[in-house]
Amino acid sequence: MTSTSVQRLAAINAICPYFTMFPIQFPLSVLNERAAPGQWVLDPFCGRGTTNLAARLLGLPTQGFDSHPLAVAISQAKLLSVSPEEVINELDECFSIGKDPQHVPNGRFWELAYNDSVLVSLCGLREAFLERCDTAPRNALRAIILGALHGPLTKTVPSYFSNQSPRTYAPKPAYAVGFWESRRLKPPCVDIRKLVLRRAARFFETALKPGIGNVWLGDARSSRAFSRVPRNVSWFVTSPPYYGMRTYLPDQWLRLWFLGGEDQVDYSQKGQVQHSSPEIFAADLHRVWVNCLGRASPRARLVIRFGGINDRRADSLEILRNSLRHSGWRIQTRSAAGTARNGRRQADSFSRSTTKPRDEFDLWAIKE
Repeated sequence: MTSTSVQRLAAINAICPYFTMFPIQFPLSVLNERAAPGQWVLDPFCGRGTTNLAARLLGLPTQGFDSHPLAVAISQAKLLSVSPEEVINELDECFSIGKDPQHVPNGRFWELAYNDSVLVSLCGLREAFLERCDTAPRNALRAIILGALHGPLTKTVPSYFSNQSPRTYAPKPAYAVGFWESRRLKPPCVDIRKLVLRRAARFFETALKPGIGNVWLGDARSSRAFSRVPRNVSWFVTSPPYYGMRTYLPDQWLRLWFLGGEDQVDYSQKGQVQHSSPEIFAADLHRVWVNCLGRASPRARLVIRFGGINDRRADSLEILRNSLRHSGWRIQTRSAAGTARNGRRQADSFSRSTTKPRDEFDLWAIKE
């Protein structure tokens, strides 16, 4: 595939930002050069579903799961086949019901985060999705709303529903209120239908065959999560959480609220890989690799992109090697993958300091 065709076909990959996302060229290069037709592809830490989308573009059956509800909602949308017209018709149907939402959050954060009418409409959509989200157009619409829920203000046509915010992670209420008040920033009055129409045209204008497979909510450390996975998976292409990265849930608290969560930050770590020590972290990853092995075909490959974060100086390569010891996977090669150049960079306009991404690497292993 040429870079131009990838950009055209994979526009949907940008439907909603998600932290620690690798570029689609990574799984595409792995699978396009080596995978045979019909081989199953699995990502046990699917994140925003980039591996699953790459498999879909190549006509390969794919499955994935993640313990984060937002990751699953985004990834599911990348296996859908819908048209922009179907998406906007679904939005019109939601609006035509005309019911006032049963609950609208209040408080200074919500007053400054969203225009009053926009917040009421978002709450109505939220409740409509919680009541029913079992069709392709409705799932696609939900993913579009999630992607536009918060982001930077623009000088021309609004691209997001919120006041000035990062787009990859949700602002924390106390800091956000201070930021907005000190700069006298007001939330925009956004035409939701027009914004959705623009995004639907961008993400779903290219007709793609429906993806073969699905994405599920599940903890990859548990063998139960693999109960729906076929026993002949040839490719496991993934990027697990980096050691010390424990903010997946609180960083996405606004999008989790839209998916049915609380209207305040949840700092719990339920269902997440443990980060109390490199040894415990490696042991959790070990459980995942063993579970993958149980569904692997002979000579299956495990390809892992991994790295570290700046506030943890543990040896990332050693952690990953330890996690693979006695797992049934034999390490073959390791190569440099550069840096996570996108990382938190987009958040620099909202935070107090900038961050420098660390080097990442790709590690290949084969079933013993």
